[in-house]
Amino acid sequence: MGIDPINPFELPLLNTVILLSSGATITYGHHALIKGDRAGSLYGSIATVVLAVIFTIFQAVEYNVSSFTISDSVFGSCFYFGTGFHGFHVIIGTIFLGVGL
Repeated sequence: MGIDPINPFELPLLNTVILLSSGATITYGHHALIKGDRAGSLYGSIATVVLAVIFTIFQAVEYNVSSFTISDSVFGSCFYFGTGFHGFHVIIGTIFLGVGL
């Protein structure tokens, strides 16, 4: 009671599109690397890192505008646990890709 959940068709949908796009760009970079296309590999990797940073920024915005906290209820705990670990995964992946670049 008293929890106003985030509309899944706004910022979460945009973040989903960004994540799917980053999967496409890293796949493009990987295939370019296999073909020996250095420029394509760099462009794909750079685009992926940029999309990952944008995703992380939007996730922080989503946390700031949410009307609930991790201690409000089971909903808040599950939301922040799931999105927090996923965000951590994205940050670690971004670091790995940055080092690889």
